[in-house]
Amino acid sequence: MVEYELNEGVASIRMDDGKVNAFSIEMLKELHAAFDRAESDGAVTVLSGRHGFFSAGFDLKVFNDQPERIKEMLLLGATLCERVMAFARPVVTACSGHALAAGTFLPLCADSRIGVDGVFKYGMNEVKIGLTVPLFVVELARARLTPAEFNRAVITAKTYSPTEAQAAGFLDRVVAAEDLEAAAIESAAQLAALDAGAHKATKLRARAIAIEAVRRGIEEELED
Repeated sequence: MVEYELNEGVASIRMDDGKVNAFSIEMLKELHAAFDRAESDGAVTVLSGRHGFFSAGFDLKVFNDQPERIKEMLLLGATLCERVMAFARPVVTACSGHALAAGTFLPLCADSRIGVDGVFKYGMNEVKIGLTVPLFVVELARARLTPAEFNRAVITAKTYSPTEAQAAGFLDRVVAAEDLEAAAIESAAQLAALDAGAHKATKLRARAIAIEAVRRGIEEELED
């Protein structure tokens, strides 16, 4: 479900489960393994989805059929967000379509967020489907969304078009679908030119409050 490719210092991590890129336990474990490789390679990372879907969020089959594994799935997702927020090298998310619920979490953590124009939806729909937004997600959204849209996105489950998502803070850029790969590569190249040590230290300094709030949310809700 996850492919890894390293090319000239840029790690490409591609998610494709053949469907909507649901964050199942298996998908999340593969993503952690891919980021392990990117970390070992010291690579700038581009995370992308399949045509039409970046991700539709956590796997609802786990909620419905394996309730004893819900915490495991959420913890894998939460810790992946935490590590992307604090990742030593820059992370680019290339959103090739819909990003819903947990599908918005990783773009909220990344250093550069690019989406494609089209009839695609972004948003946290947890409240619509009867789920309370986890504490760590509230803190992610608080750190990256505009104040007005933070309330709309988290509390009222508003969904956004790509251009609306850019204005709200889910994305930094919106490009035509055929330009997404080139835009992601360009962004990765620009970020690769940064001094690695200065980038890491500054990121940790700038995001210290948000990272601590996310960790606290994970500890309070998900860790035994």
